[in-house]
Amino acid sequence: MEFLLNSLIIILQQPYCSPGYCKIKNKRKLKIETSNMSDKIKWVFKNLHLLTSLLIVIPTAIIYGSPSIVPKYLDIRVNTTDFANMLKSIMFLYMGISFVWILGIWKTEYWKSATQLNVLFMLTLATGRALSMVTDGLPTEGYIFGVISEFALGLFSIYQLNKYKIESN
Repeated sequence: MEFLLNSLIIILQQPYCSPGYCKIKNKRKLKIETSNMSDKIKWVFKNLHLLTSLLIVIPTAIIYGSPSIVPKYLDIRVNTTDFANMLKSIMFLYMGISFVWILGIWKTEYWKSATQLNVLFMLTLATGRALSMVTDGLPTEGYIFGVISEFALGLFSIYQLNKYKIESN
């Protein structure tokens, strides 16, 4: 839709030129617009694992770090200062890791490191949750969703590392 609107704007901006000249000029401008849109789509796909991780991890961090919010979403009661302190530490650990992912999205030279961190973060969390499911029993639905998402994002991040390593060679 954006492409069509930009095309219409380009055509309407040049009402007094000859049809042949406008056609050539419009094709050049339309090609640039198409290229920009293609670059944006490629950028989104390259960073999809990091963007998805951010959308999940930042809200989770905020929930973990807010003792009054935690019981609304998880079967956890924050009833000691030490436990509240531990949850706030986890919140800032998650925020720090999220910062690295943002850096990887923003600066391409950090993309590989951010993606490797994403693999490590997601697969170690998923492994820990899976181990807990075996030894401690099944948790609430939120944690079950978490383990599935973490395994999926970890594996998808490995795929992204391999895909874009090949494309950059």
